[in-house]
This record gives sequence, C-alpha cells and structure tokens, in this order.
Amino acid sequence: MSRTRFPSNGRPRAELLDALEAMRDGDADWRHGRVPLYVFGATDDVAEIGKAAFNAYFTENALGGKRAFASLRRMEEEVLGIGLDLFHAPEGASGTLTGGGTESILLAVKSARDAQRALRGGRHAANLVLPVSAHPAFDKAAVLMDLEVRRVPVAPDYRADVAAMEAAIDADTILLVGSAPCFPYGVVDDIPAIGDVALRHGVALHVDACVGGYVANFARELGATFGPFDFAVPAVVSLSADLHKFGFCPKPASTVFFRDAVRAGAAGFDLDVWPNGRFATNTFVGTRPGGAVAAAWAVLNFLGREGYLEITRRLLAMRQDYEAGISRIDGLAVVGKPDLSILAVGSSDPAIDMFKVADGMSARGWIPGLVRQPRALHSMMSLLHEPAREDWLRDVAASVTEARSAVAPAQQQAVY
Repeated sequence: MSRTRFPSNGRPRAELLDALEAMRDGDADWRHGRVPLYVFGATDDVAEIGKAAFNAYFTENALGGKRAFASLRRMEEEVLGIGLDLFHAPEGASGTLTGGGTESILLAVKSARDAQRALRGGRHAANLVLPVSAHPAFDKAAVLMDLEVRRVPVAPDYRADVAAMEAAIDADTILLVGSAPCFPYGVVDDIPAIGDVALRHGVALHVDACVGGYVANFARELGATFGPFDFAVPAVVSLSADLHKFGFCPKPASTVFFRDAVRAGAAGFDLDVWPNGRFATNTFVGTRPGGAVAAAWAVLNFLGREGYLEITRRLLAMRQDYEAGISRIDGLAVVGKPDLSILAVGSSDPAIDMFKVADGMSARGWIPGLVRQPRALHSMMSLLHEPAREDWLRDVAASVTEARSAVAPAQQQAVY
C-alpha cells in the first residue's frame, strides 16, 4: 500500500464534496440494479427515513446506551423486541444488536462454545457441523476460537443434507448450523429436520437467517412453502438476521437472538481486572454507531408489518418474473428452487461456460456475482433490481450467445 502525504492545510467544504462526488465516477451503478450484493434497497421513502434517523444520531455512541444515551438504549431494546416477536422467541429469550452478520455469527458460536465448556468443565476439543452452503463467517469464528469445522455436501436440491450432517456429529460437536436461506442458492434448509437431529444428539442448533430472515416469515404468510425456521423449532437455540440486508436498514446493523438468558450471557464479554473497573459488552466491538440503532428503529416502525409484507410480495413476484425470463433463454436454468429473492443461474449445456457469461455481463457494465459449484451467476435481489429485469435478461442472453462461441474456459471467480 502506497503512502499518502498528510495534507498540510485543510480543503474547503465545497471542494471536498465535489471531490467525493467525482470519485464515484468509477463506481458500479448500484442504484439501477447493476450490483448483485452489498447494497439492499426497498423504496425511496425507506431509504430517506433511514438516512434521516442515522444522521439524527450521527455522533452518539451506542456503547454508552446504559449510562449516557437512554434514548439509544430504549430504541435498541425495542428493535430487539420486534425481532423476538417476529422470530417466535419464547419468554426469557434475548437478543443483541450487532454490526453485521459476521459479528452475529461469531457471538452465536462463542455462546455455543462457552455453554458447552460450562457443561463439561473447561476447555476441550470442539467442532461445528454445517452444510457446505453455510456462510464462511462460521469458519472465521472457528479460526478465532480454535474450533474444527466439518462441512458436509448439500443434497441434490441444494439444501442441507440432514443425514450427512448427522453422520458428521461426534461427542465433541457443539453446534449444528442451518440457513434460512443459504447465501449461494437462496434455499431454506429443512430446519425442523436438522432440529430433530440436534435434539437426538443433545447438540445446539443455530439458524443463520442473515440474508433473508427479516422477510422470511412474511414470505410464509404469502404462501411460500418452506417450513418453520426460527424459535418455533424447539431445537433452535440461536438465530442471526441482518437488518441491513433484507431488513432494509442502513449499515451497520444485524441481530442475534438466543433462546434463553444463559445462552445470551455466554455470548458476551465481561472483564473485571481493569484499573477503570468492570468492562462488559454484549458485542465483540466496543464503540457502535448510534445512528445505526436509531435508523433500524425508524425503518422498522416506518414500515411495520404491512410495509414489510408488501415489500416481500413485490420481492417474490420479481423473483418469479426473473425466473420466467431465464427460462426463455436457451440453455439456462435456475439452480435449485429458491425460496426468497436470491437466484443462482447456471447451465447444464457444456457449450455454455457461466464464467464466460459473467465476463460478458461485466463488459456490459454489470457486476457479476458468481457461484463455483455449480458454475452460476448469482444475484441477491432487492427492489433495486425490479426495474432492471429486462435489461439484465437482455444482456444475459447476449452474453450466453457470446459464451457459446468461446473456446478457452473462463477462470473468473468472485472475491467477497
């Protein structure tokens, strides 16, 4: 990384704002649906209320919610209370507002590890069992906590292979993982079946609902056929769900919930040897932007159940329209049967290399998301992608035509 000389003098405000705007010239056009991840949009009104609330609490630090900023503490508790209600949590359940899905997953894994240590009286070998489709954040957690990760193949429908997961369990297994939905294929794992396995073996079950949790139950209300995935399944002891993805709140905002106070307490950090006194947090980080808390509170209350239900209705209809368009492109097919609005689009035609298709999309100004197994284009679609459908389908069709004539296989892969 090259060095940049520290400016000797400050620059005028107007000049800086112009420079910021100019720097965007090389950015991808996410506002018109050309980016398949990173940014998640609902309506302009939702974006505006989130931004206004964030800016209203731009300076406050959520770390000080208990001592200095009672308003932030109240908003955080109300956001978590809404999540507990949405995810059918029992009495005594608890939650934590985090900075992202990775942090939420880290806390869930720490909770499982420390709860098991308490039962077994100290440190011991421990492993996580999860489908290959589960998010890499579980491996991050395992690296930090010196745990073993056992990833098993998915079933032919791209959902977790429950039998394979059960076969991977041993006496040192501390956590099973299911996704609702999984990132690569957009399908919801059979959480009740994984839960039965968890109960038989006395192992905790975590559900990663980061990429769809805040609309998944609304999708079920609208007729989606996947089963219960949250605390309605008795074996589920923790669940992660991102507010800044399909909760449509400003970043950084995620949530993690625990079935009981013991599990929630095991996720936190508590130190009482510091000269300044006891230092305790429910999160991995200390300072947290107060704006993210205020924005999450504002968006949830601005939309309400009916608002989220309407957005979910539009998301499901949009996905079906994309699927219909994909079916009209010779040689392409949707991978599996996605449950929400994540699509992977592949081909069984050996003449079509989907990574070459991705090259064509990139040349046409799109950021192509990718799946390696099987090779596919990948999109996590929010309402930003609603008006982009016809342009996307047209350019995919043209890119497929180009890919058929290509000889050398592409070597492209996405790095997230």
